[in-house]
Amino acid sequence: MIAANNVTLRIGKKALFEDVNIKFTEGNCYGLIGANGAGKSTFLKILSGQLETTNGDITITPGQRLSFLQQDHFKYDAYQVLDTVIMGNARLYEIMKEKEQIYAKEDFTEEDGIRASELEAEFAEMDGWNAESDAEQLLNGLGIPTELHYAQMADLNGSEKVKVLLAQALFGNPDILLLDEPTNHLDLDAIAWLEEFLINFENTVIVVSHDRYFLNKVCTHTADIDYGKIQLYAGNYDFWFESSQLLVKQMKEANKKKEEKIKELQEFISRFSANASKSKQATSRKKALEKIQLDEIRPSSRKYPYIDFRPNREIGNEVLMVENLSKTIDGVKILDNISFTLGREDKVALVGGNEQAKTVLFKILMGEMEPDSGNYKWGVTTSQAYFPKDNTKDFDNDLTIADWLTQYSEIKDATYVRGFLGRMLFAGEDGVKKVKVLSGGEKVRCLLSKMMISGANILILDEPTNHLDMESITALNNGLIKFPGVLLFASHDHQFVQTTANRIMEIMPNGSMIDKITTYDEYLASDEMARKRQVYLMQEEDN
Repeated sequence: MIAANNVTLRIGKKALFEDVNIKFTEGNCYGLIGANGAGKSTFLKILSGQLETTNGDITITPGQRLSFLQQDHFKYDAYQVLDTVIMGNARLYEIMKEKEQIYAKEDFTEEDGIRASELEAEFAEMDGWNAESDAEQLLNGLGIPTELHYAQMADLNGSEKVKVLLAQALFGNPDILLLDEPTNHLDLDAIAWLEEFLINFENTVIVVSHDRYFLNKVCTHTADIDYGKIQLYAGNYDFWFESSQLLVKQMKEANKKKEEKIKELQEFISRFSANASKSKQATSRKKALEKIQLDEIRPSSRKYPYIDFRPNREIGNEVLMVENLSKTIDGVKILDNISFTLGREDKVALVGGNEQAKTVLFKILMGEMEPDSGNYKWGVTTSQAYFPKDNTKDFDNDLTIADWLTQYSEIKDATYVRGFLGRMLFAGEDGVKKVKVLSGGEKVRCLLSKMMISGANILILDEPTNHLDMESITALNNGLIKFPGVLLFASHDHQFVQTTANRIMEIMPNGSMIDKITTYDEYLASDEMARKRQVYLMQEEDN
């Protein structure tokens, strides 16, 4: 059990949290939600002891071990992958290292023998003999192949490091597990594995995530941060959303009845206060009126952008034809003889763990990269807008937000351009901010503004939900569902894919492609996907 007792945190004059009291108990998984800036990550740091409170304290059941997902991806670059995972249980790792030092001594003393015996007993009690196999099992589950288990962390790419740090947090069955955006940079297979792990985890979990499907799958409770308070709800994210909406509705209805009662009493007082025979009743009614209090209904501090992609031109029947595209990078076949045709009603999701292949295909289709062989052709009625995974070059300039967006607009009128910025929650003063200083989420909203103002009838999006808060993801999801044009996108957000796509493409590790007209859930459950995956694995074994 871990609890916050009258916790207050002030940053300058602002109170981020004010007298927060909440208890997280064993056997439950709590989804910590709130608008950007509400303090979700900050509250996890308070719980983990990384940040001190202004007032109040955190209590943990004596003897329980707390583990949290590290955010510094370079902290363990000097260590091997397997050691990094085992460090998730700091005491166990200390014992292992002290044992190694003692046994490596040339002048092994009697005191060393006694100390080694004590360490061995504690090591066995902590199930230390299974530590390496347990760590390997976590790494394999998250998609880190065995050949990397003894590699240096410095030699891993960003996505691999995230998986290792996640395995570190999960290692050793911690009593309290704190996870801040654990699904970021994970492929859908790794997310599915993590979902099953947390569903079967018997201790306390507190997780921050923008992945609605993930929260619905794993959470037993939802803790909503708003106005410096934390309100606890039983149930997952969807249950919280429905419950919170229902509570507001009930409060409004109760207030309406109170307002009607107030009006009735006021009318009576007005009519009979001057009448001697009725004055006693009027006085009693006046006292009753004074006792009626309307419940304060505070609308959520959450803000939803307005995302609406409206094509300037209706798309024709010929959209895109791709024939025998192949691409090799650094000796690795990324795309191998890829062919497909897009129709005017296709909304295609590229899924699977081959991240590079998705980005390479998008770049080829947008003319930013040349294929080694094969060709593609866009229909004459098509116009494309592209959301790149890496947007660094888009914002490497000294332009203000308003000037940056104006350069992509056919209509140069300032009011017209600021209208698009306003939809994406950039207030009037924000228009003069330099784009190079924007946060990750703000840059994403700028790029979505650019796509809206383009009027394109084909949208290509490479991981558009990265850096977005839940409200923006929901708005983008709804905007793409309503979009009357063609979509080609990649995303790790299960609900985003399931509700948007009507066609699924998966580029396999060998560069070949599975292409199926179906929803994402149907694709995951399909016999065809399982068969093609098995064929691929058998081919790899033969090689």
